[in-house]
Parts: sequence; C-alpha cells; structure tokens
Amino acid sequence: MPAAQRGGAPGGAANVALLPSLLDSDLVVVTGKGGVGKSTVAAAVGIIAARQGLRVVVAEVGGRADTARLLAGQGVDHLSITPREAMEEYLRDQLPSPLAELLSRSGTFGAFVEATPGMHELLTVGKVWELTADPRRTAGEEPYDLVVLDAPASGHGLALLGAPRTFSEAARIGPIHRQAGLIHESLSDAKRTAVVVVTLAEEMPVNETLELRDALRDRLGLGVSLVVVNGLAPDRFSDEEATQLEALAAPADSPIGAALWAHRRGRAQAEQLGRLRADLDSAPLELPLFFAAAPEAGELADLVEPSL
Repeated sequence: MPAAQRGGAPGGAANVALLPSLLDSDLVVVTGKGGVGKSTVAAAVGIIAARQGLRVVVAEVGGRADTARLLAGQGVDHLSITPREAMEEYLRDQLPSPLAELLSRSGTFGAFVEATPGMHELLTVGKVWELTADPRRTAGEEPYDLVVLDAPASGHGLALLGAPRTFSEAARIGPIHRQAGLIHESLSDAKRTAVVVVTLAEEMPVNETLELRDALRDRLGLGVSLVVVNGLAPDRFSDEEATQLEALAAPADSPIGAALWAHRRGRAQAEQLGRLRADLDSAPLELPLFFAAAPEAGELADLVEPSL
C-alpha cells in the first residue's frame, strides 16, 4: 500500500465474485503502476489461496523480496527470481552438467545474454512458468496449485509477459522457438493465467490501467481478470456540511481537518473511479484508505476473504 495508507474491506460495488475464479488459475499476475500497493495485494491473494488449501508460491522478479516479510508464517512459499539464476537452472536442465557449468561461467555467454533484448524477461518468465508445470522441470519438485507473480510495474510487466511470444516468433525453429511458444501459449490462456491490476483512483494510474488492459488484449489476447482500486478515501459529508466544517477553520492536523481532507480527496477520486467503472467489463474491487501504517497482507486477507 502507498505510505500512510492501508487496504481494507472491499467496497459495495466490488465484483468479489471474480475472486474465486482467480484461485482456479495456474498463475495470477499482479501488476500496476509503481507505488499503488500491488505487492501487498499479491501477498494477500497468496494467503487467501493457502487458506483454501492450495499449495501456493508468491514469486518476485529482479531479486526483489518485498512480499517475503508479509508472507512469514502464512503457509505460503516465496521465491525471488533473478535472470542469472534462471539461466543457470535452464542450462543445467538442458545440457550435460560439465557443459552447463562451463557456459554459466562463460563471460562470452553471459555477455550474449546481457546483450540480447528481452532475454532477461524470457529467462525470468520461463522460471515462473516452470513453477506451474506438471511435471516440474526441476528434479524432485512438485508443481504448485497456484503461482502468484508480483510482477514489475505496468510497462515492464507487459514486456515480461510478452517476451515468450517475441522469441518464439523470432526463433521460428529450435528449442527456444518451441519452449517460448509453450510459455506464450500458457500465458495467453485465460483459463490458466489471470491478471490483476492494482491502481489508485487518480488520473495517471487510471490511464495506465486502461492502457495496460488494451495492451494485454492486443499483444497477448488476454483480458484483465480483476482491477483493485486501492486507497479510496471516505466521503461522509454533503457540500453544505463540508462548507460548515470549513468555516470552523480547524487546523489541517486536527480530526476536522483530516475529515475535510478525506472528503475532498474522496470527491476527486469519485470521478476517476467512475471512469474505471464505465470503461471496465466488470466492477473493480475497492479498498478504502486507512490513516495508519501499511497493513500486513494477512490483515488484508482477513478483510477480503469473507467476500469469497
């Protein structure tokens, strides 16, 4: 959640009937503009799934571990994926051990990976896909019932999901073409992959959410399963009541000042929330603003889970 904001129970307009369908997927990708609270939402989805008896892992990319603390003691596995580790694992799986070790230590091969546009994304999303595979490529490992990917922010997240298609079409033949094609087929299958977009009811995040929705459809043929609108401020006063409170000239850090701030923010957010409701195929899940520190994912899951 953004600083000084907490997620809470879903708003009345939320289409919470969509939540069970997320848990029927192999992979739930949680993305959105940076700073909107997507990591907490990703962790909450993982915790809710674990409470339903599923074997779940929340995966992060780029060596991040934002959700690890949130998942502690919640019965959810956590994995932080780096392109380097994903490459070494892929080589060990595809090649005899001495050759795999030689290539993984090779500066030339490493330079090739670094210099190839999209290769980091392909290696990373390939590892995410491997977590869902049955049987797993990693010897002795069982597939997860659900993988929740705390994906990069919108643009980078789209590049991550689109890399397999790009490489499959570019390679045309050979193992990269075949495996990238399999990954793309899985990612673009709405029955296997669900996308959750987390946003704020502000102009730029809403614009980015709608652009991401269109890009996913155009590039991957994939729809957005759920939009989560975070940090909604309450609007408890009529215009007349707000005018009366403003006449008191209360300090901004007083209870009246905080209530007026929430009122003004709520009115501004209502317009952006209306844009989303009008443009989306289904109602977003609404999480209100709390004047406290960021929540634990377990707290958010406690509040959302009864709506399942």
